[in-house]
Amino acid sequence: MKNPTRPFDDRRRQCLRLAAGGTAALLVPFARSAGAQMPAMPKSAVAINIVDVAGNLALTQDAIEAYQKAHPQWVSKFVFGKMPAPELPGKLKAMQAAGRSDIDMVLTGTDFLAAGIEQGELVKLMPGYASKFPDLMANYQPPAAKMQELAGDYGIEVTFMPAGPLLEYNPDKVKDVPTTPQELLAWCKAHPNRFIYARPANSGPGRTFLMGLPYLLGDKDPKDPAHGWDKTWAYLKELGAYVEYYPTGTGAVMKELGEGSRDMTPTVTGWDLNPRALGIVPKSFKVAPFQHMTWVNDAHYMVIPKGVAPEKVAVVLDLMAYLLTPHAQAYTYDQGYFYPGPAVKGVTLAMAPAKSQESIREYGRPEYEKWLGEFPHTQSLPSKAQVEAFRIWDQQVGAQKTK
Repeated sequence: MKNPTRPFDDRRRQCLRLAAGGTAALLVPFARSAGAQMPAMPKSAVAINIVDVAGNLALTQDAIEAYQKAHPQWVSKFVFGKMPAPELPGKLKAMQAAGRSDIDMVLTGTDFLAAGIEQGELVKLMPGYASKFPDLMANYQPPAAKMQELAGDYGIEVTFMPAGPLLEYNPDKVKDVPTTPQELLAWCKAHPNRFIYARPANSGPGRTFLMGLPYLLGDKDPKDPAHGWDKTWAYLKELGAYVEYYPTGTGAVMKELGEGSRDMTPTVTGWDLNPRALGIVPKSFKVAPFQHMTWVNDAHYMVIPKGVAPEKVAVVLDLMAYLLTPHAQAYTYDQGYFYPGPAVKGVTLAMAPAKSQESIREYGRPEYEKWLGEFPHTQSLPSKAQVEAFRIWDQQVGAQKTK
């Protein structure tokens, strides 16, 4: 899923807090390891600073606040912040060089996960803290388990989406809907500046489009952007002649689409459902798959930057474990933002808050189930390859047109 900063619905928050209050007794902490590697819980409550670079708080903030309500002896408060994913590595590097730790936990997509691993800024969670997450891989849905593999030993997957790439369009403006990259290019030539997508390094739909093209174009090696994407890079450069500019985040794309400044954009399941549920994009807008597409699945992760105090690490690990429980995972259906949302097995829509159930029933698309079964799936690029793909796109495609 790119750095969305969408507003929360206050009535939704009130409803979910009431629901959480009725189940606070369920929020028992996971058992702590007696091993020497496991830090002790704090003797008095601490403030935990969480930075979100993926829009994940839309899915997890209510559950996180419910955890604090159940465990005031450990958490005095959670302090939430947001920033674009590309800005965080530099901020962490500066803090760690100064011996400071102002961020205790990061909620991220594969973008910062990749950068944080590559730059050595994250705490290694496995196998040292494995006892905190018993049967971790077995508890994930099978495609979500494949996405957890991308985290290596440094992150814990918290939400999952079989993303895309799909095309979202205004049906009043787009009559001949493209079904192949070649048809999309022809449409853009005929309708310059009416197609838009965001910088992949900070956009879920942008990077899903980027990672899906090698499969659609028949590139030599879809997992090797540096040596196996000749067709993809040539295509994106040609397509770029008909793209006015590349926003730095998906929220700006959806705003322009909804206002009528653009007619079509690559999207993913959650970025289709949620902006329509929030009224940013008209409910009548449509989506279409590419012919013979491969789903590039997406996920959000929980990571800990280096330098966090041991007692805070202990709390964050316990919070991570709670966020993988079925009760907490049911919140992640949200209003379809990261559709469906839950990463673990056995979490049904019927378990979600009423607001989530209503939104997904109203704005969901029955054809998704058909498409999810019809086309093959793959996980996002591994961290090194993903960082390389973003670097090449920034240099060769985005260049002076990103703003």
